[in-house]
Amino acid sequence: MKRERYGSLAEINITSLVDVTMVLLIVFMLTAPFLQSGVRLNLPKAEAKVIEEKEGVTVSVDENGDIYIDDRLVTWEDFSAEFRRALESTAPRVFLRGDSDTKYGTVMKVIARIKMLGVEDLGLIAQQEDKN
Repeated sequence: MKRERYGSLAEINITSLVDVTMVLLIVFMLTAPFLQSGVRLNLPKAEAKVIEEKEGVTVSVDENGDIYIDDRLVTWEDFSAEFRRALESTAPRVFLRGDSDTKYGTVMKVIARIKMLGVEDLGLIAQQEDKN
């Protein structure tokens, strides 16, 4: 009877798996805030329920009054056509992000145009207010 020189190893070494998992977790935690939308805005703070930006079109208005559909800068003249084109590929849900320094009239003009184009599901995005 021949004796085996090497015995079988019944344990699984998961140390490297844990290391890789931790690195991936850190990478995702660092990149998640940048995945919202590419337009940098200073959103107003409000005491409101958190809205998840899932499927839909994100319209942003910056402090200069420039309008972005998702991440693309559009002129006011092209807004209706570009907005309709963006709605074709996603759910008829719109998330409006307005900079806190934007003129009220500019944001209202965008809201009126979105409503005129037949969108009823419109969410206004703000930063969660700190409760101190």
